Parts: sequence; C-alpha cells; structure tokens
Amino acid sequence: MALPVKDQLRYWGVATVIFVAVLYLLGDVLLPFVIGGAIAYFVDPVADRLERLGLSRSAATAVITVASVLLFVLMVLMVVPALIAQMIDLINVLPQLFQDLRAFVSTHFPSVLDRESNAHQMIASVMETLKSRSGDLLKTLAGSVGSAINVVLLLVIVPVVAVYLLLDWDRMIARIDQLLPLDHAPVIRRLAGEIDAVLASFVRGMGTVCLILGTYYAVALMIVGLQFGLVVGLIAGLVTFIPYLGALIGGALAIGLALFQFWGDWLSIGLVAAIFALGQVVEGNLLTPKLVGSSVGLHPVWLLLALSVFGALFGFVGMLIAVPVAAALGVLARFATGQYLGSRLYRGLTGQDDD
Repeated sequence: MALPVKDQLRYWGVATVIFVAVLYLLGDVLLPFVIGGAIAYFVDPVADRLERLGLSRSAATAVITVASVLLFVLMVLMVVPALIAQMIDLINVLPQLFQDLRAFVSTHFPSVLDRESNAHQMIASVMETLKSRSGDLLKTLAGSVGSAINVVLLLVIVPVVAVYLLLDWDRMIARIDQLLPLDHAPVIRRLAGEIDAVLASFVRGMGTVCLILGTYYAVALMIVGLQFGLVVGLIAGLVTFIPYLGALIGGALAIGLALFQFWGDWLSIGLVAAIFALGQVVEGNLLTPKLVGSSVGLHPVWLLLALSVFGALFGFVGMLIAVPVAAALGVLARFATGQYLGSRLYRGLTGQDDD
C-alpha cells in the first residue's frame, strides 16, 4: 500500500531541508566534488560515443583523460605564458594609467581636481572609505596563502573525482533508477529526461558559446592592437554564460583601455567597440539559437535570479548548482502547470461539461 500524499510530502520535505543544510554547512568542502561531477556530466556523452565505437568504459575514460591532459598541457604551454605576461604588464602599467587618467581629468574635467567642488569632495569621501577598509584588505591578503593552498588542492582533487565519476557514471545512474519509488518511477524518469535535455542543451551549448566568443574577443582585440586583449577576451568569454554580463564587463574593460591607448585615434576606439557589438549580434542571432536552442526554457531573468539567490545563500558552490536547479525547477513548474490545467481545480464543472 502506497504512503498517503501527506506522508510523502513530509518525507521529501525533510530530505530537502537536510540537503539544503548540508550544502550550506559544507559548501567549501563539496566544491571539488561538485566541479568534478559537472565535468563528468559534461564529457559523459563523449564516453558513451566511444563505447558505441567499440571501446570499454575504462578505455573510453582513459582516452578522454589522456586527451584532456594533453589539451591542458598544450594550453599551458601556448596560452598561459602569454596570459601571465599580459597580466604582469597590466600590473606594471597601472601607475602610468593612473597618471594618464589624472592628466585626462585635469584637461577635460578640471572641476574634479578643484578642492571646493562637489565632485572632488565626493571622490575624497570614497577614498576615505577605502582607507578605512584597508584592514579588511590586509586580512584578505593574509588569507591569500590559504586560498592558494585551496586552489592547489582543488586542482588535484577535481580531476581525480571527475575520472572516477566518469568511469562509474552509467552504473550510478542505473543504481539510482533502481531506487526510485515504484509508483512514481515512470513520471520521475520522464521529468529527469526533460531536465537532462534542458541542462545538457544549456550547459554544453553555453560552454561552446563561451569558448567561441572568448577566442573571438581575444583574437580580434589583439589584431586591432589593444594591449592586454588576451586578458580582456578571456574575462569576457568566461562570464558570457551570464546574460549580457560578458559583453558589458569585457566591453567596459576594452573600451576603457582603448581610450587610454588610442586617445585621439577614434577609428581604433570605434573598432574595439564594434568588436563587442558584433560579438553580441552573432551570439544573440547565431551562436545561442544554434548551439543552445530556443527550447531550453531558461529565461535570462530566471537565470540571473537563480545565480543571485544561490550565490548569496551558498557562495561559489551555489552559483555552480544554480543552473541545474533552475533547469529542474523550470521543468517541474511546467509539469505542475500541466497537472493543474488537467485538474478539477482548473476545469471545474464547466470543463467537465465541455467533455
């Protein structure tokens, strides 16, 4: 005899509360496992395809691992040195940039440097606030060693977790399927399939979009001659999965640097702005519709809300799980809407008469 709906809701509610509590308390500990699981989920279709070509699961996992290591080493040898060099140059040139900024302000906005002006007083107030926060900055710098250790541990643990999860992925899914409540298993399987389709379409599609746009921004900015174009392109590509944020951050950085480097050369500044305008046009009209698809069901506002809420509650781990949770809630909301439209609560007597 199946449990009453009231009892089922109580059990699942308790399980949800326990899950949220564990996530809140152990978020930092769970971070490498969440990232490793995401990587395993991302490359599982590749392993499945290799299995269909005749390889065993172990051989497919080994091929993917070796290819990933080679790709990582190639990226380290080719991209990372240039990226680090540009970041060092950016840090070294910051004092000169501030001097140029002061000269630019004194030439075009002299009122800002007038001690009696409102603008100068406002800037002075901001600087005083920053000075008062210097203690917090020192604490943050003091904890940087611990952060570096955590990064090293992350780089060691994540690949190990990803390899083991990828190796056992199909067995884990089969075992979870066996544990589903028998009365509800068909519905759960259908909803899980829809969530997987939405999540796969969004995550894998947006991952490809981020890679393409990051490469495009970096190459195009370097062709134009913008200093630190590789760094700006990388930043813009990494945050492209958040709607409009990649273009806003990357565009602001690139145009700001272009104003200092090309001041007076309005053609070069216009080319930098046009690069990001073209990137947005291509992303919105070609890349996202083709690679992500219009049937994903993750509205940009819904995605931003999920990222904000889960990031505030659970930190970086919350931002990682925000997308899958948003996809799951979207599928469940559509399912609940369909159930409601077929229920007597919606149809009432009028709907029964129409039948």
